[in-house]
Amino acid sequence: MTTTDSPYALSHLDVLESEAVHIIREVAGEFERPVILFSGGKDSVVMLHLALKAFAPAPVPFALLHVDTGHNFPEVLAYRDRTVAAHGLRLHVASVQEFIDRGELRERPDGTRNPLQTVPLLDAIARHRFDAVFGGGRRDEEKARAKERVFSLRDEFGGWDPRRQRPELWQLYNGRHAPGEHVRVFPLSNWTELDVWQYIAREKIELPSIYYAHEREVFARDGMWLTPGDWGGPKEGEPVARRMVRYRTVGDMSCTGAVDSTALTTQDVITEITASRLTERGASRADDRLSEAAMEDRKREGYF
Repeated sequence: MTTTDSPYALSHLDVLESEAVHIIREVAGEFERPVILFSGGKDSVVMLHLALKAFAPAPVPFALLHVDTGHNFPEVLAYRDRTVAAHGLRLHVASVQEFIDRGELRERPDGTRNPLQTVPLLDAIARHRFDAVFGGGRRDEEKARAKERVFSLRDEFGGWDPRRQRPELWQLYNGRHAPGEHVRVFPLSNWTELDVWQYIAREKIELPSIYYAHEREVFARDGMWLTPGDWGGPKEGEPVARRMVRYRTVGDMSCTGAVDSTALTTQDVITEITASRLTERGASRADDRLSEAAMEDRKREGYF
């Protein structure tokens, strides 16, 4: 009998799940004040689901942290609040708008607030003394994220230096850090977008409705369908139309584009992704198109 024929062999998703649960439990054992970044996006939803599994029947021993740009999709915020209430979780919200109101941040000319999240994020980490911060980043999303380890050391300013990345052989993770430093932890590093959706299907995980095809008002900018809103769109000469679309990723409304889609179910989405030749960030995130090194530059400054 071959290994793959064994009744005890783990499936691909079982292996990924086991690895992620191991990472989450490792953080619980090594760190004093971990926190889970939770936006209501599919990756953070899966990460929370894994944390719930890791400690069941006990509650998740970590708080949640959301950096709210003030330009988030209402459907996603409603989902976030329902989820927090359903599981009795603690949620910290770091508000970009509050930093703008206090004069500590300034609006960008293009209206996007995604790059403005770094300061509120680092402020929340320092204020609450979080020493490990779970993120839903995956290596298949973008070149800079492909360089990152599962345990990613950040300096006292929250900055990321690829030269300080540590080896992670045999699933041994080094969480050592100096006072003032912290570690970003990525349990989904080895997952792909397709893995995430197949896991969502297997586990029957609920997602915000905008991940599935629906009709909404959008306008075209830089090859993407953006949603009109108080953030500053559309401009003159950008006509609004109603189209059947869905979102592959969730972020600031000013830089997160929808894609044309008829995928009404999770299986429909899986079929659609299988045929796609673009990652979700490449297809729908304008902030990653600013330069070849846009994500890496932001990560060096303390971004997710």
